Amino acid sequence: MDLYGSANTADTPVLGVGSTDPATAPTGSTLSDSPAGRDIEAFYRPPAELPDAPGRIIRSEPSHLAWSVPGTGGPYPGEATRIMYSSEDTHGAPNAVTGTFFAAEAPWTGPGERPLIVIAPGTQGQGDACAPSKLINSLTSGSAQSGPLLEYEMIPASIWLAKGANVVMTDYEGLGTPGMHTYVNRVSEAHAVIDAARAAGDLAGSGVTAATPIGFYGYSQGGGAAAAAAELLGTYGGDIAPRVAGVVAGAPPADLSATLDAVDGTSLAGVIGYALNSMRTAYPDVVQPVLDAEINDRGRRMLDAVSLQCVGETAAQFGFADTTAFTRTGESVSQIVARYPKVAEVMEENRIGRIKPDAPVLVLSGTNDDVVPYGQAEQLASDWCSLGGDVRFDTFVAPSILDGAALGHVMPMLGGTTTFVDWLDARFAGEPVQSTCG
Repeated sequence: MDLYGSANTADTPVLGVGSTDPATAPTGSTLSDSPAGRDIEAFYRPPAELPDAPGRIIRSEPSHLAWSVPGTGGPYPGEATRIMYSSEDTHGAPNAVTGTFFAAEAPWTGPGERPLIVIAPGTQGQGDACAPSKLINSLTSGSAQSGPLLEYEMIPASIWLAKGANVVMTDYEGLGTPGMHTYVNRVSEAHAVIDAARAAGDLAGSGVTAATPIGFYGYSQGGGAAAAAAELLGTYGGDIAPRVAGVVAGAPPADLSATLDAVDGTSLAGVIGYALNSMRTAYPDVVQPVLDAEINDRGRRMLDAVSLQCVGETAAQFGFADTTAFTRTGESVSQIVARYPKVAEVMEENRIGRIKPDAPVLVLSGTNDDVVPYGQAEQLASDWCSLGGDVRFDTFVAPSILDGAALGHVMPMLGGTTTFVDWLDARFAGEPVQSTCG
């Protein structure tokens, strides 16, 4: 792949996929739909024809959860199924997204029907090897190109499975499947999250029904995806919106301009490359000419490299880099974005907080988050409140430790776990939100 093309161009269809007509297709794919012994990479190549509606299962197969142990009723904390489902990209074109459905072995510990938790993963990387549905198969995964990565989203997944909730986790667009992963793209990520919930219901034997309550959870990139999904429930996910009891958006990068400026020069500076690759893919006519004019040879090599990497290798190779080193003029990427009104419009189009969320939302941010700024998360909650949203904003207070090393970003994710779980538990129990809106 070079700066002018996608890192992932495979487009070979896999035979044996069922009907793509929602009117005649079965209600869901089953594990037996997956031919035994299929090369795992073949699973990720979409068929030539996609279902006419989003959220339909295209194919599925058993998946190994490396953290599981034998239980009395099956693997504990749950049985994993790799799925490919239909969704839509930024501009509404059909696409195929992969992910994993986890069926809990334990009985549900809360009131009412067993819920479904939709996990929007945090930053994994941009290479195909970084797809969470691949990373769960071993304790550490990756490739020679992508570097090693631990699937940290199994922490919340395992907590919810132990409580008896079913879980579905999306890979997002282009992570595992052909094409560029559209990192922090508001619309494509929202679609992937909403359609993961639909796909869980379309998977035969999942136990997810039209009455199953749903919760969205995400932190960092995932927090932005969950927040964006909350905004698009009314227009894109109307069929499931009444069942979404609550949305947890931890450290959401709601304002990409503010986040871009903050992450520059930190240990996660390389994710700026993910974002540029994403934006040039979704908005090529606007973003690509700017990259051609402004990015120097070193910057081009950086964009090429990160498109194949998982976040660990990106941090190792480009951690604490200053984007002034990647531009022809020596300006930062933030400064260049500000000089191009059309690019600034793209950033604004991806800002979360302009649409009232169609479900109760918990937004949590750390006061010393050194990657995704606290202020823009607080502004998101304020924007939603002004639109009439049912919102709670919680602050995670922690000292500043090794500023720029991302510890201020990671600590609220781990330290806020109990808050996230308790808040969603209260939503499933039908308790009113303790809103922080005026």
